[in-house]
Amino acid sequence: EVQTKANAIAALLSTELKMPVTAMIGDDTAAVEALKADQAEVAFLGSRSALKAEQLAGARLYLAEVRPDYSGGHTYRSVFVVRKDSPLQSKDDAKQNLEQLRGKKIAFTWPTSGSGFIFPVGDLVKQGLVENRDRVKEFFGEVTYGGNYGGALQAVLKGQAEVAAVSEYALKAPHVTPEEGRQLRILHAISGVPAHGIAIDDRVPADLRGRLVSALQKLNEPANNALLKNLYNSTELVSIDHTSHLAPMQNALKQAGMEP
Repeated sequence: EVQTKANAIAALLSTELKMPVTAMIGDDTAAVEALKADQAEVAFLGSRSALKAEQLAGARLYLAEVRPDYSGGHTYRSVFVVRKDSPLQSKDDAKQNLEQLRGKKIAFTWPTSGSGFIFPVGDLVKQGLVENRDRVKEFFGEVTYGGNYGGALQAVLKGQAEVAAVSEYALKAPHVTPEEGRQLRILHAISGVPAHGIAIDDRVPADLRGRLVSALQKLNEPANNALLKNLYNSTELVSIDHTSHLAPMQNALKQAGMEP
């Protein structure tokens, strides 16, 4: 199903560029490896993978997705979530807010997740509560990983964890049901997580790169927008500066003591 949707976008790009475009499906790791091995020139990547693609293949982001469930348009929030009836209460001061979590059971999403681990840990370091990611277990009473947003939130819903770290949009379907979502609330939020975007390898000539960006932005037009929504649930692709867009991720990684 995903390949069929991707093929439809490739067909549009082929028409706009007047050259054959082939769509391949793979996770972020495979996409970065494809760029590195000259098996792909363009890739849709998360922010940490975009930094890795720049490091290994000289690729840079030119466009970022906009989604209706992103509070910042092409950025979103990493959130600490608790049950609605939790005794933990949001405070005005970020450090006091996070200090409440000392000794508590937390379900992160996954150790490589931006909003589900890197940004939360980076914020704990920023507030002086932990030294780096290796000291996280000393701050919390218990650390587990849900494997995905839904898994982390289920740990809270089932009482296996007192707090979960996820993306703000994880409080809606398909990650949780509407009823489950009503049982949860945000305790603490970190803004500025960079949205996924389109990276183009630097070996693509500048003129073709410009045409490629223009062709991809044809997906913003009403006649083509459904192709973008169907594949990524995005409503728009906006031009961004690679360095400034990824700076929050770069900073969060540094704070957490992690590499891109």
